[in-house]
Parts: sequence; C-alpha cells; structure tokens
Amino acid sequence: MSVSASQLKGAAQSSGPASSGNQATIYGVLFAISLVHLLNDSMQSVIQSILPILEDGMNLSYLQVGFVIFGLNVTASILQPVVGLYTDKKPSPWLLPTGMVASFFGMLTLAFATQYWQVIAAVVMIGLGSAVFHPEGSRVANMAASPRQRGLAQSIFQVGGNAGQSLGPIMTALIFVSAKQFGAIYFTFVAGAAIIVQYFVAKWYRSYLITNPRAARTSAAAVFSTERKRKIRNAVIMLVVLVFARSWYSACISNYYAFYLRDVLHTGIGNAQWYIFTFLAAGAVGTFFGGPLGDRFGRKNILFFSMLGSAPFALLLPFANTFWAYPILAVMGFILLSSFSVTVVYAQELVPGKIGTVSGLITGLAFGMGALGSVALGAMADFTSISFVMKVCSVLPLLGLLTFLLPADKTVRSWSGE
Repeated sequence: MSVSASQLKGAAQSSGPASSGNQATIYGVLFAISLVHLLNDSMQSVIQSILPILEDGMNLSYLQVGFVIFGLNVTASILQPVVGLYTDKKPSPWLLPTGMVASFFGMLTLAFATQYWQVIAAVVMIGLGSAVFHPEGSRVANMAASPRQRGLAQSIFQVGGNAGQSLGPIMTALIFVSAKQFGAIYFTFVAGAAIIVQYFVAKWYRSYLITNPRAARTSAAAVFSTERKRKIRNAVIMLVVLVFARSWYSACISNYYAFYLRDVLHTGIGNAQWYIFTFLAAGAVGTFFGGPLGDRFGRKNILFFSMLGSAPFALLLPFANTFWAYPILAVMGFILLSSFSVTVVYAQELVPGKIGTVSGLITGLAFGMGALGSVALGAMADFTSISFVMKVCSVLPLLGLLTFLLPADKTVRSWSGE
C-alpha cells in the first residue's frame, strides 16, 4: 500500500476543483492517508494488545485496565472535534506530521514505563496524536474523493484504521507474549514511518489549498429553517446513540473477550488474541465494502443492516464454545463494522460545511464511547463477572431499531444542496 512522493505530487497537480461534479477520485492520496491510518491505529491497538501483560505485570484490576483505555480514547475523543472545528476555519496541513510526533513519544514512554501513572501518560500522548490525525485525515479523504464516491473514499481511509486495529491481537501473540511491555519500542519505528508519509500528504494538502481555495476553506453552512435545524439535531442525536451502541459492543469484544476466553472457556491469552483478530479483521473487510455499498444502496439502509443484522450473532456469542466463536465473530465483525465509514459520510452530508468538526465528532465519539464503555464494563466485571458483561453487551446492537428515525438519504442530500 506504499505511495511514492512522485505519485502524491502528480495527484496534487491533477486534482480539480472540489466543487466540480466531474472531479476524479485521487487514489494515490487515499491510499497514502489510509496507510497512515493503519500505522496510527496499529499503535493504538498496542494498548489493547498489551493490557493482559500490564494486568499481570502491574497487578491491575479490571477497573484500572478500563482507565488505561479511558486515558487513550477520551484524550482522542475530546480533542478530535476541537481540532476539526479549528481546521474547518483554518486548514492546517502540517498538523498531520506534527501530531504523529506525540505518538512517537507515547510509544517510547510506554516501552520504559515502570509505574501505572507512566502508562497513563503514555496513552494520553498516543491519544493526542490520534486526535490530530483523524479529523484532518477524514478531510483529506473527502478532498480526494469524487462527489459520487465519498463513501468509497471514506471506506479506503477507514479500512486502514480498522486493519491497524486488527493487528493488535497478532502483535500480542507474536511480540508481547515474549517481549512483554518493552515490545512497544518497535512501534517508535512505526511512528517514524507515519511521520514521513504524513509529510508528503501534507505537501499535497497544501497544494490543494492553493489550487482549490474555495473548496479548501469550507463555505458557510446553509441557512436552515428552525424546523429543519430541529430535524438535523434529532438525526445527529440518533447517530450518537448508534455510535454508542456500536462502540460499546466493539469495546466489549476488543478489550474484554480475551479475558472471557481465558476465565470462562479456559483459552490461553496468546490463543485468545486470534479470536479478537478474527472479529477486527472481518470488521476491516466490512468497513471497506460498507462505503461503496452505502453509495449504491443508501447510507441509511447500510446503517440499519449493520446494527440489526449483527444482533442475532451478538446474542449467540455468549453461549458459543471455542469452535463456534470463530465464525460468529467473523460474520458479526463484518456486518457490525460495515457502517463505520458510512456513519461518517452520512454525518458530513447531514451537516454540510463542517467536515472537520463532524468527522472529529463522529470518529472521536466512537473513541470516547469506547473509553466510557471500557471503564463501565471493567467495573461491571469486577462487581459481577466477565460472563455477565458479555451477556449484557449482547443486546446493544438491538438499538439499531432507532435507524428508522433517521431521515432518508434523498432528504439529507436535498438539505446539503446536492
């Protein structure tokens, strides 16, 4: 998936005005920003991967484990909309490589941390880097997309992140089981590679701002009637609830299912990671196909399918043995995460002129909800059992019934003037 500097330079020269309906999708830029998304989220997945190592080495409770995820995700979720709001007013290409520097120092700190507070400091730095990257990365994907292929472009961007997240369990099995916590040092090289690619993406971004000044500086949002503003507000609230349900369930699988496999099904931590990988890898595939399917069949329809379609498998998982867990996780991961990129594009069209803010809100919200879910589920596991937590979480996809309350795609496009 590597992209050369000359390809990015050529992409910058060939890019047409974003306002033109004939603008071609610039795949070189999309693959580059997707690669950085993979590198960025693989560093974040290090935190999830290393949790069993930290729990054992530092004698952490489930609640303390939850706060590690909380420190990472809340940092990212709080700052993402702030970064998006700022860059909507003042696009800042060089924030992309600069933010990744924070992730570099976060990985370095994690490798040498000997106390719990140092671990928290490390994950906060990694969260800062993620907070800067996600809204600007989503903006770059939007800039590089043809108006009719926004779902595809967002899928290419988001699938890099989901692929990076899916690497976490493999890293646990292949790196952290043997290298322990110090294995995080290898990911300083990952951060360095991301900084280099971001430098070339930032050059294309800056060139785009020069050649497309009207598109680069987001236009003022349309003046809506009070009734339409109310409908948009209600739709955003519904999206928040859907992101809440999807994020909490994903947090349950990503952060606690390994403990369930260890404590209930008596599977070793190394082997348990392959189950998590199955869920996340299938989710990465679902993310890729979800965007173009949303372009073809409607974003609202894909949102509905992703939630309600995954619900039967979520309800079955707590009763599955180690054999059946694999296919259930694979099918459920594909269906549930097929709406990941679709949600972002739907929100961008719902609130036109605020690409960075909305992208930061929706993707940042996913991190934030996952963070709150990690803490709440950790506390629940401490006071009840990990088996009880899995059963409670299994009902979350049923909240997808709220999709019926969202406005149709045609209505949303009419609001944005398309």
